[in-house]
Amino acid sequence: MGGRIFRLMVKEFYEVLRDPRLRGVIIVVPILQTLIFGYAVTTDVKHIKLAVTDRDNTAISREFTEKFVNSGRFEIVARPQSDREASSLIDSGGAQALLRLEHGFGADIAGFRPRHPAQAQFIVDGADSNTAGIVASYASLIAGDFAAERLKINLSRTGGQRPVPSVNLEPRAWFNDSLESINFFIPGVIAILVMLVTLMMTGMAIVREKEAGTMELLMVMPIRPVEFILGKTIPFAIIGFIDVLLVTGVGVYWFDVPVRGSISLLMGATSLYLMTTLGIGLFISTVSSTQQQAMMGTFLFFFPAMLLSGFIFPINNMPEIVQWLTLLNPLRYFLVVIRAIFLKGSGIEILWPELLALFAIGLSTLALALSRFKKTLG
Repeated sequence: MGGRIFRLMVKEFYEVLRDPRLRGVIIVVPILQTLIFGYAVTTDVKHIKLAVTDRDNTAISREFTEKFVNSGRFEIVARPQSDREASSLIDSGGAQALLRLEHGFGADIAGFRPRHPAQAQFIVDGADSNTAGIVASYASLIAGDFAAERLKINLSRTGGQRPVPSVNLEPRAWFNDSLESINFFIPGVIAILVMLVTLMMTGMAIVREKEAGTMELLMVMPIRPVEFILGKTIPFAIIGFIDVLLVTGVGVYWFDVPVRGSISLLMGATSLYLMTTLGIGLFISTVSSTQQQAMMGTFLFFFPAMLLSGFIFPINNMPEIVQWLTLLNPLRYFLVVIRAIFLKGSGIEILWPELLALFAIGLSTLALALSRFKKTLG
């Protein structure tokens, strides 16, 4: 039995590796897609074009403006002198946001006019609501930090005899201190790439034999269906592990994404995940007559799985009936596992429900594929 499976594995590796296009799918495509996703798929907003109207023109107002520049997220592109000029900049896209400081801003901040709280207006282009919300939150944080610094200066100037009551709120983000979105997305990219590559290659495995006319030869050989499936899937499982390590290496050494958990646990979770993707790929292969049909079947499963996984849209925001459907999605569970291993360093004592779900789905899909393959042979 072992010899027959090994020879079938060697044949499958030869079929895959002799085709330069498939070699590119295995090695080049995952690296390129990781780089593209790493740079393009991000919720961070940088190089925000900021226009500044500073009618106060004092040392304090200039210091406040410099806070935006020094944050590394804003770039001052214009200093409009009139409201019409400022409005034209926003309308034309020449600026994404406008910071407006009126006369007396510096005096109010310095506390020379106690009954006049300092006023600063921040206008943001709301055409893209998500970006506008992020830009506005950046501005709020910068203004809050500046106000806290000036409060300390004012108290030290007055000798602290009349301290101003305040709440000192110090936010902290666990597991992703810098709130870099790339640390959240790269583990998800690994899960998606592994699913796509293994689905595509496994989905075309049996169909390729049909089109080449070798399926009949395999059917008359003394090989059982389970041996045939193992011989077909083990090479793609090995390729899946290689892609996980490859993309993980790109994430860690190119994008500085931390891996705080166990690599052995990551490989174990990947093996359960591959059970599902390989099983689904084999099932697609048994119901397809051509490689084009197998490709269409792969994408028919892949895109809903990605959309219902929580990679793009939070599952809690979905309708309740759709949330129930996501429980059948293996990508949902693997995303939780891989992100917890990368960012939180979680162990099996935390992740066992997701691992158990992956095992159950993987066992079911492999059993379904084996049952379908027996009917195909019959």
